[in-house]
Order: sequence, then structure tokens, then C-alpha cells
Amino acid sequence: MNKDNNDTSKIIIRNIKKTFERKGKKSKEEEFLAIDNVNLDIYNGEFLVILGPSGCGKSTLLDIIGGLSTPSKGEIKINDKIVDGPGLDRGIVFQQYALLPWRNALHNVTFPLESHLDKKECEKISKEYLSLVGLSGFEDRYPNELSGGMKQRVAIARALAIDPEILLMDEPFAAVDAQTRSILQEDLLKITENNKKTVIFITHSIDEAIFLADKVAIMTARPGTIKEIVNIPISRQHRFKTDFKSSTDFARLRHKIWELLKEEVIKSQEIKENKLEFETSIEKGGGI
Repeated sequence: MNKDNNDTSKIIIRNIKKTFERKGKKSKEEEFLAIDNVNLDIYNGEFLVILGPSGCGKSTLLDIIGGLSTPSKGEIKINDKIVDGPGLDRGIVFQQYALLPWRNALHNVTFPLESHLDKKECEKISKEYLSLVGLSGFEDRYPNELSGGMKQRVAIARALAIDPEILLMDEPFAAVDAQTRSILQEDLLKITENNKKTVIFITHSIDEAIFLADKVAIMTARPGTIKEIVNIPISRQHRFKTDFKSSTDFARLRHKIWELLKEEVIKSQEIKENKLEFETSIEKGGGI
């Protein structure tokens, strides 16, 4: 997808800030700032990957876009409408599958459809999307009978079944092995390209980000904000070539992204170490 081909902003994120209160504490002094002054424009049909150190607020931002959490400040608009809760325009895929163990693959996919469609139509649509993700013939299998990769395919089919304009994916391939991950990455690119979805995808993997993204948003250490946007000027068709990940283009992008990310990873580690030192001192009744 190229912005020049369609410069319509699907998602507009402006001045997003999110604070949380520390568990069991009520004073404002005990609040901590998770993300601050986040601004992004995601264009129609674009594949945006968000990359950042652990604890920088990537999932927090995705939850706000998904309507699962409200910002402390700022607003998000989708198609010029302010996000104030979940909606069928957004499908969400989580890292841990979130499948219902008492339902088979087919009826996990029908679940979000059942409130507004009859049983026959639900099952028809669900079978189509299970086929799309390569699971024809596995409709009757329960989650405990499926591999990790197959479970995630069911989760993707469920998210796609509501025909959302936007797909939100929170480290969806982190729990599967490397070979399965590569296959799922390729399948996801094909599916989202063919179905013209706008995608926001969270990962810790630079290689995964380069392979999937039209652009990569680098987040800072907490409080997370957007440090820089890196465009990936490589066609999706070219990415399927076997030598892509060993190409000079890939190496150049990897180096650029790591140089931007490395400083934030170091800062994030320092924040964790300082927090641990502070908590240890408090437990001992001392001070810093």
C-alpha cells in the first residue's frame, strides 16, 4: 500500500495520554504516565507496525484504539468519528488466542456474529473465513486439539468474520515457533492485501516489522510517544522473494530501526532498574 495512492486518513490519533494509578494507591503522586502526546495518522489500507521496548505502552495504545480503554487526554477518530468504545469496524487479535475452550473452531468464529445473524448465516460466513486462513476440514476441532499456529489462525478468522475495516493485532505470532511464524506472516500479508484491511500490528521483532509494514512507528521508553516513523519502501510482492531478508535493503532498514530503538531499550532497562532499587529501599525502610 502506498499513501500516494490513497491519502485518506482512516485513523487519526491526536495528543493521546494515558495515566494509571498504582495498585492500592489513590493519591495523584502515585499515578504513572504510560503514554504521552501520541500522534499518528494511519491511512486507508495501510499496514502500520508499532515497535518499542517492553513497557512503553504499545498495548495500552492499541487498547485505546480498540475502544477497550479510554485515554486520559486526547482523542482518536476513525472515519472522522470519535472512538468512545468497541465497534464492529475493528477486529482484534490477541497474543494468547483468547479462544473459548468449550467451542470448536467453527463456533469460536461464529461467536461475534451470533448477536445479529441467524445460525445458518453465521456458520456460512465462519466456514468461509476458516477456509481463508487454511483451516478447511478443522471446523469441528476444539482449541485443545489445535496447534498454536492453528489456534491463532482461528483467532484471525474470528476477527475477520465481522468484516472489520481495521484489524488490531497485539503480538499475535509471539507464542508460535519460528517456522510457523514465518508462514503466518506471509499468509497475513496476502489476506490483508486481498481484503483491503487497514492493520495496526504490535511486535518486538524488527525483522517481522520490516517484512509486514508499510511504515513502522518507533515508540520511546515510558512514557511512550512516537519517536519516529520509518517508511518501508518495498513492495509486498518483493517481500515474498526468498532472498529478501538477506538483501541490502533489508539490512539497511534493520540497521536504521535498531539505531532508533536501541537508545529506548537502554532507557527502558534503566527505568526498570531504578524502580526495583526504589522499591527495595522502601521495603527496607530506607530512602534514596
